[in-house]
Amino acid sequence: MGAFSVWHWLILLAVIALIFGTGRLKNLGKDLGGAIKGFKEGINAEDAAQNAAPQALPADKQKEH
Repeated sequence: MGAFSVWHWLILLAVIALIFGTGRLKNLGKDLGGAIKGFKEGINAEDAAQNAAPQALPADKQKEH
C-alpha cells in the first residue's frame, strides 16, 4: 500500500510529458547522458594518468636508498 503501483508511474510519466513536452524531455535525456559520459571519460583519464606516472618516494625515504 505504501509503494507506487505501475499505474501510478504511468500516470506520473504522462503528466510530466504533458507539462514539459516530449521534445524537452528528449533533450534533457541527451544532455544528462552526455554529462555522464564526460564524467566517466574524465575519471578514466585521471586514473590512466595516475597509473602511468611513477610514484615518487618522499624525501626522507630517498635518503635511505
